[in-house]
Amino acid sequence: GPKVSYVPPPPPDDEQAIFARYQTGINFDKYDENIVDVSGLDPPAALMHFADINMCRTLTVNIAKAGYSKLTPVQKHSIPIILAGRDLMACAQTGSGKTAAFLVPVVAQMMRDGVTASSFKEQQEPECIITAPTRELINQIFLEARKFVYGTCIRPVVIYGGTQTGYSICQVKQGCNILCATPGRLLDIIGRGEIGLRNVKYLVLDEADRMLDMGFGAAIKKLVSFPDMPQKDKRQTLMFSATFPEEVQRLAGEFLKTDFLFVVVGHVGGACSDVQQSIIQVSQYFKRDKLIEILRSIGNERTLVFVNTKKKADFIACFLCQENIPATSIHGDREQREREIALQDFRSGKCPVLVATSVAARGLDIESVQHVINFDLPSTIEDYVHRIGRTGRCGNTGKAVGFFDKNSDAHLAQPLIKVLSDAQQEVPFWLTEVA
Repeated sequence: GPKVSYVPPPPPDDEQAIFARYQTGINFDKYDENIVDVSGLDPPAALMHFADINMCRTLTVNIAKAGYSKLTPVQKHSIPIILAGRDLMACAQTGSGKTAAFLVPVVAQMMRDGVTASSFKEQQEPECIITAPTRELINQIFLEARKFVYGTCIRPVVIYGGTQTGYSICQVKQGCNILCATPGRLLDIIGRGEIGLRNVKYLVLDEADRMLDMGFGAAIKKLVSFPDMPQKDKRQTLMFSATFPEEVQRLAGEFLKTDFLFVVVGHVGGACSDVQQSIIQVSQYFKRDKLIEILRSIGNERTLVFVNTKKKADFIACFLCQENIPATSIHGDREQREREIALQDFRSGKCPVLVATSVAARGLDIESVQHVINFDLPSTIEDYVHRIGRTGRCGNTGKAVGFFDKNSDAHLAQPLIKVLSDAQQEVPFWLTEVA
């Protein structure tokens, strides 16, 4: 394709903007009711308070400024495991604090051990590499990392596709301790010799099941097989996701030390119980009418509508605009500038409806998304769990509606029943019959 010339605007760097956050919801304390299962040898004891971490004052202050006062279950168990130097696979529901569960202990250890980035070095050698499947998610992790390292000499950098390569190189060259990157751009920059891997102490895969499956598995294998990448017994590998199918758990073992620990909060791959789910039977031909009916009934509340193809995302967004419902779309064929504008319009409320493919299904943390509508149900139950997890985050409540067409979605009936019952949701009688 044509040469990409897009340079994203720099994120605001005043203290107020860096620590901007949204409020936890009424059900935040309910996270503690989740049963946590830690499997593996000699797991360290759970942590009860942030104050119990042996960390420097700057990090303590930054954690408080970022609004983290009480640990969620995934943080209670993951932070001590990472601080003990162990490898980790962690599975916890969407919106329950997984990003901080790996950033806080990694930053605490980097502050303790000292870091070596400098803009005078020809080749940057980051101590930590964090990789995630989508550009929007990796940027969100970077913005979170900036909070914890504020006022320290640790420099986080984010690089992702759809932006000018020269811009990514320039960001890295200014010094880089924590590199947040999508797999394609990461391999490109390593291949150009701008990044050396011999100093990598922490390798973090966020949305790890997606990073190890058909989508990115080859890229991750290539990353760990670079000659200067420390072998798995010489680095710490951390994997986080809300879903971990069994075959992916087996794959994950290749990248982890043999004594890794597996933390499961609630059910593996379970949906967040703060999301009220309803599945309704709608045939292909009546989906648009049903969508309009629902959107008109909920007014201007922020709503994410998921479809399965890029073309359909644009088509439905256009259709909604014609019906005087302000909507925009996000998918892999839109230019990065357009993707960022679409997200901005959605966040600000200018377009209260965002029509998206699964590119927006994982990790995205947007305040007050009250509704998720699966106009098309996805092909796997894991994608369903991630999609509906865009609402009901951080103890807030949300609603998710799924349009079920017997002709195309019958394969999902059984796994859907399991997800609904595990989350104490009503299972429609007709769905049991289809199953």
